[in-house]
Amino acid sequence: MAGKTMHAFQYKSYGGGAASLEYVEIPIPSPKNDEVLIKVEAASINPADWKIQSGILRPFLPPKFPFIPVTDITGEIVEIGSGVNSFKAGDKVLCKLKFWKGCGLAEYAVAPVSFTVHRPPEVSPVEAAGLPIAALTALHALKYIGTKFDGTGKSANILITAASGGVGSYAVQLAKLGNLHVTATCGARNLELVKNLGADEVLDYKTTEGASLRSPSGKQYDYIINCACGTGWSTFEPNLSAEGKVIDVAPGLQSFLTSLLNLVTFSRKKLVPISLALGKEDLKFLVELVKEGKLKTVVDSRHPFEKADEAWAKSMDGHASGKVIIEM
Repeated sequence: MAGKTMHAFQYKSYGGGAASLEYVEIPIPSPKNDEVLIKVEAASINPADWKIQSGILRPFLPPKFPFIPVTDITGEIVEIGSGVNSFKAGDKVLCKLKFWKGCGLAEYAVAPVSFTVHRPPEVSPVEAAGLPIAALTALHALKYIGTKFDGTGKSANILITAASGGVGSYAVQLAKLGNLHVTATCGARNLELVKNLGADEVLDYKTTEGASLRSPSGKQYDYIINCACGTGWSTFEPNLSAEGKVIDVAPGLQSFLTSLLNLVTFSRKKLVPISLALGKEDLKFLVELVKEGKLKTVVDSRHPFEKADEAWAKSMDGHASGKVIIEM
């Protein structure tokens, strides 16, 4: 599609939030070796997208300005690069773009085949767009603690914080597939939503009981999957079983310091910071679960591409219930 142009949203400097996103017309990129060109049908915004814009990884990311953000997209392949044998033009796919390159907030995007999978007709663009980062993060946390998603694994008591968010809403569903007893925290307006996802107990995080993370049934947690910010080890520790672990999916500096302290003091209870480390086969697994009706994407809101700045602002607000989706 050499010589043709497309529309995209980009920003030219750190900071500025949604107001700094510029709607521009730029050349359509061409796929290189082991890449495909996708006509984007839907994309989802993750907190990492606007945190990078805010400068949290400055000066490393973005690698240069102007920068087109967003990594989670789905659509139709319109062109393939050299060396691509597993896809063809016309295939419906979803993918996770390289986070240091972004480029998903555009009408067309070049994607590596190493993280691109087929999207079956049973899975809608909106369902697919939410999966890559959020569902993979939830899957990673649960695989880390040994969850078997066919229900054959050992039962355990688990707490999932921020359970109505993007990662948390997937984590609740995957935990129930693994035969785990799930206590979850969320805001009052989402209590019913999280119950419907399968949680056995749900806490309003603004209540005294919710803030302390105490299980209504008095259970101690074998594992806590922490999807929220701002909760300290002093709150987690009393709620853990003798060898319980906190799996922190959005770790900050304090998480790493706590983990180090656990290590040097030989604590039986531990906080484990993790970052996304799953691949293409795991994304295929998630797509299959959606196809079979065993996993669903909770959608907070859907926005037309031309109003992507509104979707950006919605995600930055920090109170989305599930995923914020942009549709082309």
